[in-house]
Amino acid sequence: MEEEKKICDKIKPIIIVSGPPGSGKSTYAKRLSQDLGLRYYTSGQAFRELAKELNKDLIELNKIAQKDPEIDLKIDKKTLEEAKKGCIVIDSHLAAWILKDLPTISIYVKADLNSRVNRILSRDKVSLENSIEEATYREYTHWARFKEYYGIDIRDLSIFDLVIDTTKLSISDAYDIILNFVKKMLKL
Repeated sequence: MEEEKKICDKIKPIIIVSGPPGSGKSTYAKRLSQDLGLRYYTSGQAFRELAKELNKDLIELNKIAQKDPEIDLKIDKKTLEEAKKGCIVIDSHLAAWILKDLPTISIYVKADLNSRVNRILSRDKVSLENSIEEATYREYTHWARFKEYYGIDIRDLSIFDLVIDTTKLSISDAYDIILNFVKKMLKL
């Protein structure tokens, strides 16, 4: 582990973990940043902070963002600034595409809808209806917005170095696969 903490002495990795709401991307991104001694940045948290600042919930801000591209552009600009510093794990829906010209390791975490709804229920302590709405509505609005603003189809996963379905895996089993993949890519 000590050798891994010194990664940034040799290289400045940019690791992206992406996936739909409730897929586990934040869990894995946080663990990677801790275990590899890298900074952690989440565009989702930036979006949540903006929602709080504007006194809106996530769904309301998503609706606003559908009409106002400036919201996404602000978050994307900040993500790019953080990525250029290196030594970072980025938890983001769009980073693999907006950072495609930088040397990154990109991972897409997915899970079936039922698993994602249950994870959101457990994580956010919201109603089943809100959990389903967050999982489906946010996923659809992300797809529609990014298609309109950037011409990107976030359902095309070919840009990712690793795509992992966590539906039938424990958190630790999925994480072991992700960590081993990243270590091989970084030659650790």
